[in-house]
Amino acid sequence: MNDLTPARLRALKAEGTLRPFDLAQQLGVPEAALVEAGLGHDAIRIDPTLGRLIPAVTALGEVMALTRNRSCVIEKVGTYHDFHDGDHAAMTLDTEIDMRMFPRNWVHAYAVEAGGRRSVQVFDAAGDAVHKVHLRDTSDAAAWDALRHDLALPDQQTPSAFGPRAPVEGALIAESRAEMLRSEWSAMSDTHQFNTLVRRLKMNRLGAYRLVGAPHARALPVAASDALFQAIHAQAQQVMVFVGNAGCIGIHSGPILSLKPMGPWLNVMDDRFNLHLRADHVAEVWLVRKPTKRGAAISVEAFDDQGALIYQCFGMRADRGGDPEGWLRLVEGLAS
Repeated sequence: MNDLTPARLRALKAEGTLRPFDLAQQLGVPEAALVEAGLGHDAIRIDPTLGRLIPAVTALGEVMALTRNRSCVIEKVGTYHDFHDGDHAAMTLDTEIDMRMFPRNWVHAYAVEAGGRRSVQVFDAAGDAVHKVHLRDTSDAAAWDALRHDLALPDQQTPSAFGPRAPVEGALIAESRAEMLRSEWSAMSDTHQFNTLVRRLKMNRLGAYRLVGAPHARALPVAASDALFQAIHAQAQQVMVFVGNAGCIGIHSGPILSLKPMGPWLNVMDDRFNLHLRADHVAEVWLVRKPTKRGAAISVEAFDDQGALIYQCFGMRADRGGDPEGWLRLVEGLAS
């Protein structure tokens, strides 16, 4: 739209009637364009390189880390610790802020200070949000000033050229390799072998689930998604919930203490963990078993109507305080 100048975008944001994600969707612009409209006003373009950015974020102390996809948002309060950098994948390993990051999708980054709120916001090449860091009252103000100064890029004026959004990859199924899939699935000893297996067989996650059959993967009713969170809450199960996008995955490990449905949203509103799930986006739910050296890793996984992964939920291992037998009873009960 030709009238969506940076000044107009700033004015629309200032009205404050919609969240940036929803406003961007309504206007048909990348969410990053809304942020970039603030260059020279309330935003600074910064270096998105993980090896520079995450140590600077660590210095901020306690913050809120937010990762989302179209259908689900995970928010964790804590401090970034134990950062491991890598060319293809990186991670932070902390009991609260536990993340997996994929550097090629950390393309645009900004330090934003607007309305008394301070945040670091990272986007992919299409301008879709990858990860956001929201400062809290207890965050280190000096570290924030240092981040804005040290990571600022030389060019603070030239508009970014956001590329097209990659289409969602629907289920990829190779019918002729079904027996090979079942055989090699049974031989897995670690869940991380799964992605390599399905790529080699020219499939993807959802395609493999649809093809492999029981006992490895079983379709559940769509209503099992809501029932899952209700049961975790009621039974005080310790779980691991994974929510992410192509550039970042946020992980919650522990219980779910507070559930608050509101319209189409299912909300977890715990003190240091929030999750917001568009329950009406869930189109497929799968109960998945993957063999490991420690026994079967059993997960419940939800997908939208385009085949995009919304979330994964695993029971916590016994050595980390989980109840594997209770988790097995819980997920088996979801079939009904």
